[in-house]
Amino acid sequence: MNKEELSVIEILLTAKHYSKTEILVPDDLPPRIRKAFSNKGVIKKPVIINEKIASKATGIESPWNSICDLMFTSKDTFTGELSLTQIDLAEKWFLKHATLDFVLSNPTLSHAFEESDSIDVSYASSNASNRPLEADRFWIDSLLSDYFDEDDKEMLDLVDIKAPEEIETTLEDLVLTTDQITDIGKIKLAIQNRDYLEEIGLTDIGKLLFVGPPGTGKTSTARAIAHSLGLPFLEVKLSMMTSQYLGETSKNIDRTFEVAKRLSPCILFVDEFDSVAKTRRSDEHAALKRAVNTLLKSIDEISLIRDEVLLIGATNHPDLLDSAAWRRFDDVVNFPLPDENMREKIFDVVTRYITIENFDSSVLATMTDGLSGSDIRLVLREAVLEALIVDRKVLTQEDLFDAIKSFEDRIGLRTLLPE
Repeated sequence: MNKEELSVIEILLTAKHYSKTEILVPDDLPPRIRKAFSNKGVIKKPVIINEKIASKATGIESPWNSICDLMFTSKDTFTGELSLTQIDLAEKWFLKHATLDFVLSNPTLSHAFEESDSIDVSYASSNASNRPLEADRFWIDSLLSDYFDEDDKEMLDLVDIKAPEEIETTLEDLVLTTDQITDIGKIKLAIQNRDYLEEIGLTDIGKLLFVGPPGTGKTSTARAIAHSLGLPFLEVKLSMMTSQYLGETSKNIDRTFEVAKRLSPCILFVDEFDSVAKTRRSDEHAALKRAVNTLLKSIDEISLIRDEVLLIGATNHPDLLDSAAWRRFDDVVNFPLPDENMREKIFDVVTRYITIENFDSSVLATMTDGLSGSDIRLVLREAVLEALIVDRKVLTQEDLFDAIKSFEDRIGLRTLLPE
C-alpha cells in the first residue's frame, strides 16, 4: 500500500457515501475534496468520479494507475468513471491502512464508520473541526460570479476579499493582551449563539472598534479572527473610498456594505476609519458631511445577528473620531504598544523557527522599549538578512543587538525629516 492508493480510495469512498446519505451536505466534505467535487460552486448528488476529479482532489497525476491493481476497483473504458466494485472489501481495506486522524479529517467517512467496530471515530467532532463551505475560495468566487453582474463589478474594486484558507496569520501567531483575548472570546460566543441573541432582541451586537498606534496588530488580529472563525475577510481602507468627486464617496460606502451583505457570513474590516468619520465641523463641505452620515447609517443597518456580518473598524487616531461614530460600536478593543513582558513573548513567537545562539528574549525586550510588534518583526528581518549576506543561517544574540541599533538609527533619521 502507498499513500497514493489510500488517497484515491478515500475519494471513491467519500463520493459513494456522500451520494447515498441524504443528511450529508457540502460542509461534511474536506475542503480539498469539496473543491474537486464542485462544478461552478455547486455539488450535486450523486457524485461521479473520473480521473480529472480524482487528480484534482489528490494531486496525483494518474489516479487510476495508483489503484488499478486492487481487486475492488474499476474504470469504465467508455466514460472514464472510476468506481468501487465491492464496497465492503474497499472499506475493510481502507480502515486497515488509514490512521485515526486521517479518517477524522473527513466528516463524510467519519459518519460512515461511526458505528464500525474497527475504528473509534466521532462524526460530530470530525464535522466541528472541518472548515465550512463558506470559507473556501472557490465558493467565494462562485458567489461573486452569481451576485455581481458586469454593472456591479466596480463594487468589487472597493474591497480586498480573502478566503480564510488564504490568511496565513492565526491567533496563535499573535501576542494578545488579556482584554483582547476576552473580547475575541465574546464575539465568538455571539456568533455561536446568534439564534438566541435574536430571540431576546439583542441584535445590535458584533461591531468592534480596534484603536491603537500603527504596528500594534489591529489588522493582523482581524485577519486571524477570520481564519479562526472560517469566515471570508473583506478589507477596505476608507481613505481609498474617498473619491476626488465628493459625491462618489457616499456611493462607495453604500457599495462596500452591500458587498459584505451579499457575501455573508463574513467579516468586514474597515481600516483608517478616521479618514471619513472625523469630528464634524460647521464649515465642512456638505458632500463630506453626507459621506459621514452615510457611513453612520450603513453601520446602523448592518448586523451580525441579522446579516451575519461582523464589522471591525480600525483607527490609529481615535481622538479624531466623531462622537457619533464611537457610539455605533458595542465594543472598543485597545491595541497599546507592547510592554516589556509582551515584547519578550513577541520575540519568542517571531523567532520560533530560527536557530539563535545564546538567545535571551528578556534582554531583547528590555532594549526595545517603545517598539511595536511590527517593529520587532522588522528588527528580526534585518538580523536575518544581515546574516545571509555573510552566508549564515544560524543567528546570534549579537546579530539581534546590531539589528535593534540599526532600527533605532533609522527611527532617529525619520525624526529629522521635514513634515
